[in-house]
Amino acid sequence: MINGKNRILIHTLIFSPDGVSTAYLYNDIALAFQNKGWDVVVLSTTPHFNVMEEQLAEQPMKWGVWGLYKKSSFKGIPVYHVPQKKFKSTLLRLVGFVYWHIVSFLMALFMKNIDVILSPSPPLTIGRLNNWLGRLKGCKVVYNVQEIYPDILNKPKTSLVHKLLSKMEYKVYNKSAAVTTIDQVFYDTIVDRFEDKSHLHIIPNFVDTDLYRSGVSTEALDKSLFPEMDSIKLLYAGNIGFAQDWEPLVKLAEKTRGEKIEYFLIGEGVKKGWVEEQKDALRLDNLHVLPYQSRHLMPAILAYSDLQYIFMTPEMEGMGFPSKVYTIMACGRPLMVCSGENTPIINFLRPVDCAKLVTSHDLERKTDEMAQWLCTITREQLREMGKKGEKVIYENYTKEIVTKKYVELVDSLLSK
Repeated sequence: MINGKNRILIHTLIFSPDGVSTAYLYNDIALAFQNKGWDVVVLSTTPHFNVMEEQLAEQPMKWGVWGLYKKSSFKGIPVYHVPQKKFKSTLLRLVGFVYWHIVSFLMALFMKNIDVILSPSPPLTIGRLNNWLGRLKGCKVVYNVQEIYPDILNKPKTSLVHKLLSKMEYKVYNKSAAVTTIDQVFYDTIVDRFEDKSHLHIIPNFVDTDLYRSGVSTEALDKSLFPEMDSIKLLYAGNIGFAQDWEPLVKLAEKTRGEKIEYFLIGEGVKKGWVEEQKDALRLDNLHVLPYQSRHLMPAILAYSDLQYIFMTPEMEGMGFPSKVYTIMACGRPLMVCSGENTPIINFLRPVDCAKLVTSHDLERKTDEMAQWLCTITREQLREMGKKGEKVIYENYTKEIVTKKYVELVDSLLSK
């Protein structure tokens, strides 16, 4: 406690001014605690996932003591950034990862009057770090499971990596005062790994409905990138990495060539080059690969689209839930999703009836199913689907509703 206020440390690899979904999630959680009268401090990295120049301008960073970290202010909340880069070299990434853990641990250790430490996964290591900090500082630790390790790595249970991470996971879960996870599937997957199951709580992710909403004008968009057209427009915006399966996108674009259907892929990531190579090799003029766009343009970009697509890889589909699902639904847009049965995204969307769900893992079968559906669906049907998703978001998943649950959970821990 400081100046009569409870004090929370948010310890995370990603925070503003990084421009990715996890950063936005924790930005809003931090503000929720601030608005409830908490003193909030954030310990994070320098932005290295999606660096947006306008956000850097709004939140300038200055070097701190001995050049070990930078400091900024996010809407009155002090943020300490330990340098981190997205090196191409695996060795350099590992060195940077270890450096961040050591420096951030020491910085947190010397922060005074911390009552609660909150952090998200990944990585597991930050949870273990906070277990030690919690013991040394006598404070409560809350760990938020966004991805399940070691399961998500798809390693044999007999492998050394799996065994080591399983032991770490067990320690993180059972040495934390509380653990939160995002849905019932995740809960059911990990609950038996707890000595005391009452420590595990479901708190879903959420969406900023002040920013993401339906009825937004598309006038601000660059018409050379987003031209007016009569075609059905499918769009994905985000990280183009290993969590998504890009082969169905290429195959689908190939199968629907000549139809009034256009595909937009917006973002950066390790798989972007592969998609571009396939586009050029197959001469897919109906597939448009674009760079990252500013966050403030995203509602207009979503409004430009008729349908959003998310194609999960079989390896990742059971271990993660794309938070962009909430923003898409909040903007009144329907989805087309490829993911196996009984996976978090399928279980969430099926009762809402706002998405075309494709659960086959066979490439030909699922792309045939999607192609046939796209060639028969109407814009009016898509709009009706989108309205159903929007209604669910406003009833259950606004940032006001969900961030309140984090504050209430932490308040309850301190009252025990």
